[in-house]
This record gives sequence, structure tokens and C-alpha cells, in this order.
Amino acid sequence: MSFTSRDLGRAAEIYNMMLNDKDCAIVLTLAGSTSAGGCMDLYADLIANNMVDAIVATGASIVDMDFFEGLGFKHYQADSAVDDRDLRDLYIDRIYDTYIDEEELQACDHAIFEIAQGLEPRAYSSREFIREMGRYLTKHGKKDNSLVKLAFEHNVPIFCPAFVDSSAGFGLVKHQVVNPKKHMMIDAVADFRELTALKIHAGTTGLLMVGGGVPKNFVQDTVVCAEILGHEAAMHKYAIQITVADVRDGACSSSTLKEACSWGKVDVTFEQMVFAEASSVMPLMASDAYHRGAWKTRKKWELAKVIDEGATDNAIVKSMLF
Repeated sequence: MSFTSRDLGRAAEIYNMMLNDKDCAIVLTLAGSTSAGGCMDLYADLIANNMVDAIVATGASIVDMDFFEGLGFKHYQADSAVDDRDLRDLYIDRIYDTYIDEEELQACDHAIFEIAQGLEPRAYSSREFIREMGRYLTKHGKKDNSLVKLAFEHNVPIFCPAFVDSSAGFGLVKHQVVNPKKHMMIDAVADFRELTALKIHAGTTGLLMVGGGVPKNFVQDTVVCAEILGHEAAMHKYAIQITVADVRDGACSSSTLKEACSWGKVDVTFEQMVFAEASSVMPLMASDAYHRGAWKTRKKWELAKVIDEGATDNAIVKSMLF
């Protein structure tokens, strides 16, 4: 094999190395519209089969796509060659060649509002709020393999550092308008602190990154954050990025993995960039790892318990979280 095929083959090898490393916790990062584009059930399968231990994602991936379907709504296949003014008149939202119903999306916004209304008025990390979304789906959901619901049930934390840049933002704004003096709010700094604590707790970590942007940079920065706080945290030992971005503009939807090494974020021994559209190659890599079967005997990290219940012997982590 050569070109993208060779890159994907090596990425598959590295992912299997993560799964076989008994000391490695795996973080999946999601950016872009690959959930709506066909990978939604795939990401859910990774949680259900203990193949990822934490998720860092854009708000759209978690709310507009997964939570939306968890409530029983659907994405529809469509033609991208259409007059979007006609779609607007029909209250249809387009994601390239996928459609969703705007009225159903607003029902999703209202569900976020309902969840916020039922919470104690204080600051919450996005992880805490998404946990409540998962709890909500266990009672009101219509889809068994929603990523948000499965993450709640399997104690896999989900972080959205730009949470309100999604359908959730509308529901949370309404909550604060209705409750101007006593409301909950999202604390993005708490996200960073919690994720850094998990990095210190895990020690050895591997990154499986779909797209780039904020989720990619956010999880990489945990190594630097730990150092700033005076604690040692090894660079991420394994790293894979699947992206269609390139480096012609001096970036790669954040840095390349080799460049990230200069910042002390990612070790370059086991890293692989795969320049491909993720919905084409993620099923191949995930299927390969599933059928090799390392997940069957893999440690279950349940990192949400580390945060919520203090299930750690690490005094540094406890001091950061409690």
C-alpha cells in the first residue's frame, strides 16, 4: 500500500496498540459533521465496546446530531444541489447533503431548556451538563444507542469546550432569560481542569482525533496545563488525526501532530496523520480494531467516576477535583 492507504494502515496499527496497552486511556475527539454524515452509530459502538474512555467534541456533534436523534428525531438523506431559500421557507436545515427539521431542532433546544430548569443554579462543566442530558435520555429517549445516553451508562465523560456553539446555546440562553437572577451556567475552565486531572490520573494516553479545531487542541493542551500547575504529565503517547485540512495556510485545523511535539503535547513515536474524509476511513479503522478484539479484555476506565465519585488514589487529581 501507499499514499492514504499506507497512512490509514499505520493509523489502524497505532489504534490497536492503544487498545492493547493496558495502561492507556483513549480519548476520542470529534469535530465537523461526521456524526450526521454516517458515523453516529460507529461512535456509539466505540463506547458500547469499551474502545474509547473519554470524548472531547464540538457542541453540534453532541447536541444537534446525537442528542437530537436520542430524542427520536432523524437526519434525512438529500441532494446538496438545492435552492436553500426554498429550504428556509420549508423550515428545513441542511448539512451538505443531509436535512433536518427545524421545528424538531427547536424541540431539542426546549429539551435542553427543561434540563437546565431542573438543575441547581450554579456553574457546571459541560461534562456535568452532558451527563444530565444522558440521564434525561434514559427516561425520555427514543434511541438505545445514543452516544450521550451510552456515555452516561458506561461512565464515559464527554467534554464540549465550546458547548454553547450549538443548539444547546439557545436553550441555555432561554433558561437564563427566564431566570435572570438565579440560573445555572457552563464553566469552560472547569472543563479544562477536569480533563487535565483525568490526564494526570491516566498517565498514558492515546488520542483518536476526527477533524481538528477546538476539541483537538483542547485535549492536547492538558499536558501543558499540568506542567503549568507544577505536575508531571507525559506527552500523549499515541495520536491519530483524520482530517481533510492541510498545512498550506501554516496550520492543519490546529497544528500537525509533529508540530504539537514541539509544544510538549504529543510524542511523535506513535503518531499518524491521515488526510482523508473521516466517514470513508473511520469505519475501516474501527472495524479492524473491533475484529482484532483487544477491547474484549481491556480495562474499563470509567473516568466519569473518577470525577463524580473521587474513584482515584491520586492525591494530585483529588486536589484538583474536590
